[in-house]
Amino acid sequence: MPEPQSAEAARKQKLELNKLQKRLRREVGQAIADFSMIEAGDKVMCCLSGGKDSYAMLDILLNLQKSAPVSFELIAVNLDQKQPGFPEEVLPEYLARLGIEYHIIEKDTYSIVKEKVPEGKTTCGLCSRLRRGILYNFAEEHGVTKIALGHHRDDLMETLFLNMFYGGKLKTMPPMLHSDDGRNTVIRPLAYCREKDIAKYASLRAFPIIPCNLCGSQENLQRQVIKDMLQSWDKQHPGRLETMFRAICNVEPSHLADTSLFDFRNNTLKNAGPDPVEPSDSATPDYGRVDILNL
Repeated sequence: MPEPQSAEAARKQKLELNKLQKRLRREVGQAIADFSMIEAGDKVMCCLSGGKDSYAMLDILLNLQKSAPVSFELIAVNLDQKQPGFPEEVLPEYLARLGIEYHIIEKDTYSIVKEKVPEGKTTCGLCSRLRRGILYNFAEEHGVTKIALGHHRDDLMETLFLNMFYGGKLKTMPPMLHSDDGRNTVIRPLAYCREKDIAKYASLRAFPIIPCNLCGSQENLQRQVIKDMLQSWDKQHPGRLETMFRAICNVEPSHLADTSLFDFRNNTLKNAGPDPVEPSDSATPDYGRVDILNL
């Protein structure tokens, strides 16, 4: 007799989950290897927002940790920004079930953003700057050697176009970033992972997603415009995004026009040095100095 539909559906769902997990494991493992993201003895701080991306990142890293050729430590950190209605019990309960060391940092950046940003203006730039400063300071104080962020392949491509269209620069989020002062090293283990795979994986794993409602919907964000453009291309021209991402990984400085990067007279690369500045949705307006160290 044929199995009940529910049992058949459950089996298909399990197969799909296993397939997705293997793909994401492979892509995360490849990114870690390509960029030497994690080394023996590292203390890796996984920054959790409560969104699908950071949940998936922590889940895959915990999975990889069991079979990794080197030993490294994982801790989870969430910044409770005191947004009204934020379900503060969700992440502690989830992380306690995992049995991982975790920390909840409580800082009222919500009030600062609301005070500094005029009504109707984009809040993401200032919000992300404050969040980064707090997390980076925490990492230094707790002996963290790598800060893991949940940005994926689509984020990297969106940032590339944001910088081209609105910033006049050809750059994106690097999979790994060393700050000039040597305080922090940021890694993005999901750099090779597609957002739609992560979204499906998060759904199948039933992560307790916490939506970000600090800024409301803000549907006209520049990043959302770029995201819509890329998703449209993905539907109309399958494979285009894959080709575009390969281009990010295959740069020919001599075929661009940056004289600070390439010496065209002598046909040699110049030492441009690292760029420690993290891109955001757009240039952040100056809403007045905010002392991150005293938050």
